[in-house]
Order: sequence, then C-alpha cells, then structure tokens
Amino acid sequence: MRIGFYQYKPQFGEVAKNLDAVAAALEQAEADLIVLPELFASGYQFVSQDEVVRLAESVPDGPTTRRLVEIAQRRRMHLVAGVPEEAGGRCYNSAVVVGPSGFIGCYRKTHLFFEETLFFTPGDTGFQVWDIGPAKIGVMICFDWYYPEAARTLALKGAEIICHPSNLVLPDCPDSMPIRCLENRVFAVTCNRIGTEARGGKDPLTFIGNSEVVSPRGAILHRAPRDKEELCILEVDPAEARNKALTPYNDLLRDRRESLYR
Repeated sequence: MRIGFYQYKPQFGEVAKNLDAVAAALEQAEADLIVLPELFASGYQFVSQDEVVRLAESVPDGPTTRRLVEIAQRRRMHLVAGVPEEAGGRCYNSAVVVGPSGFIGCYRKTHLFFEETLFFTPGDTGFQVWDIGPAKIGVMICFDWYYPEAARTLALKGAEIICHPSNLVLPDCPDSMPIRCLENRVFAVTCNRIGTEARGGKDPLTFIGNSEVVSPRGAILHRAPRDKEELCILEVDPAEARNKALTPYNDLLRDRRESLYR
C-alpha cells in the first residue's frame, strides 16, 4: 500500500488557490492514501468568529469536500484532509475522508488547542475507523496526539493506519508519534504545514513542518524538513499493524487489564 502526505504552505483564506495547489501537487502522484494538513485550505490563525463562519463549509456538500472527492476519483486515491466544518449553527475543526467511491466520513477534533477553543465547538463524533480496502484507517487531528486515549481508542477499534492532519507549532509531536505507534502497533501519517501566520496583531504562529510516516515498531520511515514543501509517498504493508504479539506470551491489546485502569 502506498501512503504519504503533502506538506505545504497554504495562504490564509485563499481556499480556491490552496485547492488548486494541492490538486497540482497530486496530479502525478501514485498513492492509495494521502494525508493533508489540518485546515489545509482555509488557513489556521482566525481573528474573529465571523471569519470562521465565513470560511466554514458544510460537509460533504461544501466546495472543499467536493473538490477533494473530484481529486480522489481522478487520481484513484484516498485523501484525509482538515476543513473548518459548519453544521447546525456550530463550527468544528474537522477532517474529511474521501476516496474513489466519493465521500466516506468526517471526524470532528476532540481536543481543541489554544485559540481554537474560542472559535470551534469541541468535536462530538468520537474516534472512528473506516475500512478503505487495503487497510483500516482512523483519524485524529493535531493536538489529539497529546492524549494517549485518542490513538489507543483508534487501535482498539481496529485502525491499522492513523491519519493525523496537523498544524503543529509545539516541538514535541514528531518525536512522540513513534511512541504512539509503538504502544499501539499502528502506522501513523502526520501531515503538518509549513510557514508562519501573523494576523490581526496576534503573535506569529510558526508551523514546524516535520511531517512524518511512522511504523508500528516506532521507526520513523520518513520525516520532512521543517520549512520545505514536500510530497512523500512510501510503500508499507498494513499487515504489520495487525500483529499485536510482543512475545509468544504477550499480546499488546489482549493483555490489557481494563478493570485496573479506572
């Protein structure tokens, strides 16, 4: 299975331009699964609720999701991408999953970070897993990585690959995702963005890049640079994530003692 990410620098509010950039980058890509950053087409540093409402879209019939479906169908690949979602008068920091068959699902970010708490409603979807054929994938978004329960829940639900759209500014995630993968025996694709946003007189946010693909044994199969655009596609075997045996006597998930964790 060919999996990977597209790390790039979106322009805030330039949704159509950002979608065109992604479409162009993927036009020659041969992949089964590509992860894009959190809020990949809208940008991240909002200055008002009105701005969030203006850029938020319905899912799956909003223009960003529709364009992603068109790309996925043309390129015969699955995409996981972060979008600001509007639903029922609320805005969510969400990620959509699309593929050659069309729209597959949507995850709403559970753990909001920093000023996201001012503009978005905490997600209510719970952690979900979708079978896309070659593998079962789960989705978490950026700051969700800080909570071990997120990746563990996805693993318990059968995820073999965790797709992790991100806009990382703290330095810890790239070196921590190998632990999340090791303790759950899953692959992970973290797709961050690059560049800086400084809007409305706010302190600049500098995104750390370092998107990466990590194996179930905790090995970093590839890590992107901090400040350069990169399309990465690697070949992996999802079956590596199905074997949870640590020794002939120990199974990672079977040996959990839930009654003692409460």
